[in-house]
Amino acid sequence: MALGLAEITLLIIIGTLAAIVYSLRILVLLERRIANMELNIQALSKKILKEEFRIEKRMTKKKR
Repeated sequence: MALGLAEITLLIIIGTLAAIVYSLRILVLLERRIANMELNIQALSKKILKEEFRIEKRMTKKKR
């Protein structure tokens, strides 16, 4: 039941390809998570900016 050199080489190539596919899958999942994080950060930034404008308006009204 000894494997020949060609079979061992084929198994190594298939294993390497499987590892590459798995790594790409993980990278895609991480990229999606990062994209969601960026969207959340943008939404928070917009909320903070709106609040800053409200505060500025109140401050200018109080000065008058």
